[in-house]
Amino acid sequence: MALSRFWLVIILGSITYILALLFSGNYYSIEFAVNGKKDDPIVKKEVYLNSLPQSIQDTLKKVKEGKYAVGKDSLYILDNSVVKICVGKQATDGILPTAKNTIFDLLLPLIAYLSFFCGILQLLIDSGASQRLAKLLSPIFIKVFPEIPKDHPAISYMMLNFAANFLGLDSAATPFGLKAMESLQEINPDKDKASNSQIMFMCLHAAGLTLIPTSIIGYRAAQHAANPADVMLPCIITSFVGTIAALVIVGIRQRIKLLNITLVISIGAVVGIITGLLFYITRLDLISKGHFTGNLSNVLLLGIIFIILAYSFLREKRFTDQGKNIFNSFVEGAYDGLKTGRTIFPYILGMLVAISLFRNSGVFEILAGLLAKAFLAIGVSKEIVDALPIAILRPFNAAGSRGFLIDAMRTYGADSFTGRLACVFQCAAETTFYVIAVYFGSIKVKNTRYTLGTMLLVDLICVFAAIFLCLLFF
Repeated sequence: MALSRFWLVIILGSITYILALLFSGNYYSIEFAVNGKKDDPIVKKEVYLNSLPQSIQDTLKKVKEGKYAVGKDSLYILDNSVVKICVGKQATDGILPTAKNTIFDLLLPLIAYLSFFCGILQLLIDSGASQRLAKLLSPIFIKVFPEIPKDHPAISYMMLNFAANFLGLDSAATPFGLKAMESLQEINPDKDKASNSQIMFMCLHAAGLTLIPTSIIGYRAAQHAANPADVMLPCIITSFVGTIAALVIVGIRQRIKLLNITLVISIGAVVGIITGLLFYITRLDLISKGHFTGNLSNVLLLGIIFIILAYSFLREKRFTDQGKNIFNSFVEGAYDGLKTGRTIFPYILGMLVAISLFRNSGVFEILAGLLAKAFLAIGVSKEIVDALPIAILRPFNAAGSRGFLIDAMRTYGADSFTGRLACVFQCAAETTFYVIAVYFGSIKVKNTRYTLGTMLLVDLICVFAAIFLCLLFF
């Protein structure tokens, strides 16, 4: 219900604001909100060429493509005898390009990932490996998910999802997570309402405990940071704080006893693994860090695939008893992944179109600006305030916040406090609204209960943790 109302508010509010600016004369055209593309110049006025000063006329006739830039934001574009005067650039694609790109740039790659990994997961099920893995992990998971029956297959899917997030393998994490939600839905007594287990899983998934923030390191390297990996430790600690916060907040809400020896030992083991790997990684030089972290993720992903296939081969008789063979089982799972992709498409499309209107309307910039002024007024450092747009936009749109991140590093410097803090913001939060739409959309849950509020609260905690850690480290 909360997500539905939020979706309506940002669409209706954005359209109202765009139309108000058009009829008040502040917008010359609203074509950008419908058909425009990201970074296209925004037309503020059209005039005849002969009405402009002679110097501008002469320049437009000489320059290539009839384009003449004045300063950083203004652009004159000559089209026959008409000149378009543009100021600023479009924040993101309009609603029609967004709808088109959702299919070609997002849905098709996502369906490919889903099909492949769901095929692998089907082997995990048919070989009996999921039951064995669930049995092994049950003592830990039943403490956090008390409503899940012991040895339930959902446990193995959630474990694979957490592992993929931990290693920065987003392409694998989503299929594993969707399969976990589907499995949890089978034991959900109210199919229209999110179960406690689904809420806990979603919040832990969104916290996104990460060991190897490879994309952030890559962005920093591209912006010529002296040491691209120097934000690695703050990123890891911030994501760990978010994970613990999600566990505690949801645990209290669901009255789960978190202070038990099994859970404490498990969390301690995770901390030990992170500490050991960090100790090793921080002793490597830049080239060795990139080589080790990249190979670690890929080796473990290939290792998971190899182990599942090898185990399936050893248990081939089990497939025969089910009237299948290993390849047919893979194809069956891949086909399920294809159907899942078709199911979640409308949810993705609806959310991305809403975000497109929200960004292009200018409402987001207004809200971000007001928040920045409020922080400055209470004495928050300008270096922190300059990085806040990334933290604000990240729950809505990963690509948008990534654009802000790169712009922040270009403007203030990759090795500035603002540049580093922006990187930790980008790494430590999840695209909350997108994730909720995809995961709950895949199983057609209408009432997400307190999931959205909890995930946004965890995002906020991660923002404060990121600021504290960056002040501590940098």
